[in-house]
Amino acid sequence: MSILIVFKLLGSLALLMFGMKSMSEALQKMAGPQLRHVLGAMTTNRVTGMLTGTLVTASVQSSTATTVMTVSFVNAGLLTLAQAISVIMGANIGTTLTAWIMSAGMSFDITSAVYPAFFIGIILIYLKKYRYIGDFLFGLSFLLLGLGTLRVTGQDMHLGENQALLHFFASFDPTSFVTTIVFLLLGGLLTFCVQSSAAVMAITMILCSSGALPIYQGIALVLGENIGTTVTSNLAALSANTQARRAAFAHMFFNVFGVIWVLIAFRPFIDMVCGWVGYDVDMTKDAVSASAFMANAAKLTFVLAAFHTTFNVVNTAILIWFIPQIEKFVCWVIKPKRVDEEEDFRLHFITAGFMKTPELSVLEAQKEISSFSERMQRMFGMVQELLNLSSSAHSKDKNNEQDFNKLFSRIEKYESISDNMELEIARYLENVSDAHLSDETKAKIRAMLREVSELESIGDSCYNMARTINRKYSAKQDHFIEKQYEHLHQMMGLTDQSLTQMNQLLGGRKEAYNVNRTFNIENEINNYRNQLKAQNIIDVNNHEYTYAEGTIYIDLVNECEKLGDYVVNVVEARMGMRQREA
Repeated sequence: MSILIVFKLLGSLALLMFGMKSMSEALQKMAGPQLRHVLGAMTTNRVTGMLTGTLVTASVQSSTATTVMTVSFVNAGLLTLAQAISVIMGANIGTTLTAWIMSAGMSFDITSAVYPAFFIGIILIYLKKYRYIGDFLFGLSFLLLGLGTLRVTGQDMHLGENQALLHFFASFDPTSFVTTIVFLLLGGLLTFCVQSSAAVMAITMILCSSGALPIYQGIALVLGENIGTTVTSNLAALSANTQARRAAFAHMFFNVFGVIWVLIAFRPFIDMVCGWVGYDVDMTKDAVSASAFMANAAKLTFVLAAFHTTFNVVNTAILIWFIPQIEKFVCWVIKPKRVDEEEDFRLHFITAGFMKTPELSVLEAQKEISSFSERMQRMFGMVQELLNLSSSAHSKDKNNEQDFNKLFSRIEKYESISDNMELEIARYLENVSDAHLSDETKAKIRAMLREVSELESIGDSCYNMARTINRKYSAKQDHFIEKQYEHLHQMMGLTDQSLTQMNQLLGGRKEAYNVNRTFNIENEINNYRNQLKAQNIIDVNNHEYTYAEGTIYIDLVNECEKLGDYVVNVVEARMGMRQREA
């Protein structure tokens, strides 16, 4: 075997993998948002969930993309884990379409059709409106060119006449169960090493169609590919949250269970699939002419594709009725991590390595921003509680002082967390923006960078209020009079309402949000701030409290008004509105 043929083999595999990746990303750019809405809406029961997973995966040509979307919806509370398992089952069926595309590419000379597709694709890419269709055509063309080159290279290698290779495969007893296990493990290991089940499937098709590899060992390699691809996702999910790890483990359980029952009925099941395709299992090279043997062997690519589809369809048909039990099992195996929330500086939804495509990474970042926003409202709730504790300062209760100091320390930690979250999310979005993205997604990233900046400012406002309250408390100054507390609670109540509205927007769909609610609350806050400032001057002149106390009181009022402005900025960013001038 010459070095040139080896490089042609490796290069064609690289073309195949690059084509799959490019085609999948182009499809996601064209239909990503719509597919996310379909995934969220069409999972009312286990059957529709399975069909949705099949449809979405067949559309974007990536079971990983579907799994990532599914996990993000589970994290957001839009899907239950049981619904997610049904979608993942469907994704396993949808991904078998890839095997059929590859079997067609291996069986027919399709390279001549590739070059016109390249030409049309480059024209569409330069026509800005249709560039995603051009990207898709380029990806598909690279995929088919890789398959065509792989087919020709396989023929040039004459694997069916390579005595060393034939002797190697002949050294395994074809009737032995151990041989099946060895090839299964080999398929899993190869898939894990090259990180692409499509590439291993292509190699298997070449070996089988050349007559070098018997069909039973080829099927064992395919079974190993099914397990190998789930090992990758489970390793990637190790740094993810509990639900992501459970979903990845459910995917592995689904495939391992399928492999176990197929191994029990191994030969009868394969013989049945071969019968459907019209492949003669018993035909030997010596019994018939070389042309008849190779014509029979050429059908093996379709046998592998048909087995892959039948295996996943039957496996889903069995397990779809046991989803509640699978859910209980994965929850029992994967226990939630016990982490003190205040000490947890890690991001919950964004995990390095689990995101495979930039378009879907944006969805994960949106969930992280929603979590950031909820955390900021909890921080504001602590400030309100701190104000209540400060009102008891005159009691000189040691327990009260301990509670006050403990709560102030928590607010300080939250402020540090908000700084870290802003930097980590912004850094993540900057990395995502380096990829090729649709204009819609680029606009989303710009808006999200603005959102995290404003959310961090909300955290600063909360911390400023806490420091003001702490300064007054530590100085042992007279506490606010009852009227001031009432006004501050009312002002903070309005501010909390604005935060609630913001969280409803960030956690839902902006089409269903009425932005006038936020603007109305902001007007209330502004008007009330003006009213309290005017009243404060009157109260100080009437000696109801000192000027120094009035200054601290108005500082808190002003900080609430600033916080309300930051909330409006977040809402405007999410709604795609321009920032108003101060």
